[in-house]
Amino acid sequence: MASTRQEIIEELRHLLETEDVAAIKEQVDHLKTEFYSRGEEEPAEPLAEAEAPDTGKEEEEFKALLADYKARRAEVAAAQAKEQAENLAKKQAILDEMKQLVDAATADGVMPNIQRMKELQAEWKNIGAVAADKLQEIRKNYQQLQEQFYDLVKINIELRDLDFKKNLELKTLLCEAAEKLQNNENIVEASRMLQQLHDEWAEIGPVARELREGLWERFKAASTIINKKHQAYFDELHRREQENLEKKQGIIAQLQAILEPIVNGVPMSVKEWEEATEKVQALQAEWRKIGFAPKKHNQSVYDAYRAECDRFYETKKEFFRELREQRKLREQRHKEYLERQAAREQAREERRKQRMERITSGGGNLRKLRERLVQEIKTAENNILFFTAKSKGANKIVADMRKKIDELKARLAEIEQQLDAEENG
Repeated sequence: MASTRQEIIEELRHLLETEDVAAIKEQVDHLKTEFYSRGEEEPAEPLAEAEAPDTGKEEEEFKALLADYKARRAEVAAAQAKEQAENLAKKQAILDEMKQLVDAATADGVMPNIQRMKELQAEWKNIGAVAADKLQEIRKNYQQLQEQFYDLVKINIELRDLDFKKNLELKTLLCEAAEKLQNNENIVEASRMLQQLHDEWAEIGPVARELREGLWERFKAASTIINKKHQAYFDELHRREQENLEKKQGIIAQLQAILEPIVNGVPMSVKEWEEATEKVQALQAEWRKIGFAPKKHNQSVYDAYRAECDRFYETKKEFFRELREQRKLREQRHKEYLERQAAREQAREERRKQRMERITSGGGNLRKLRERLVQEIKTAENNILFFTAKSKGANKIVADMRKKIDELKARLAEIEQQLDAEENG
């Protein structure tokens, strides 16, 4: 087996030089797969720059050989078609002469015609194949002319009986072979083999007139049984395929029913999404158990099924993406709220410390500080009355002033406590 691209190229070249191009398609396809599966090979040991393989040149060389192969195959196909046309013309010429022999056959001039007929039969057998679409008709004409000739020319009884006996033996064997095919459980294979038997039957000459119809009826009866089984097999196959199509269409309808409220904007909870996913997965498992649908529908019904599955999972993915974003947003807002609360608490603590420092720095002059606070509170309360009576949209100012009054009163209360403590101390 070739292990490098260059070895594959050499093997292909050898095939093209030594083998019939009509018989190497499988080998060429294998070499093509091997060649492109190699990719750009790396040598086992580092090569000098001059020794490094030119992979592009290898591919060009390989493609050139493939092109040569395809061209030669096309020539062979063209030659085969030409040869089949020539063979058809040769066989038609034989049929024309056989018809002349049949039309001219008389009791007095029979022997020369018999010899010529046998020569024509030998020529017929030596001629190669014809196109498949012409084969049945030309065989039928050939067989009919043979039978007419042997009936009309009244050939020598011994010779005719000898031929008839030989043909009877051969056709009897074909009848037995056709009858045995009834036991073949592989009806497709049996049908193919029956067709081969019919081809052989057409090539065999006639039997005695009194046996001809009965022998043919026997062969036809065995053929009818196989043909009916073959038809029943495909009828059942088509029935199952139609049943599979209906099952698959039912699964698609169920997928659409699951998706309908979702695509129409009906809100879904996480639990409901999980339940819907379980249903979809169960339907997918059921789909995998179903066999093929009819060939003309198989791909389209699969595409419809795949589209519904993709639509479900894409919608689910989008839902959970938005859910994660909302959760992150809530977490961020909560974090910001905690930070604001901490900042407020720190500010209150700072103000309390500053207030205590101011109180402490007053020393024994607490009464003056108390009087000043009382005055500030009174002034602030008068200002509140002013803003409430005269101003519009002053809610924030009033709120700030009330907050300031509360702070002044709190400081005043602390001073009062200290003064009480000094007087009662």
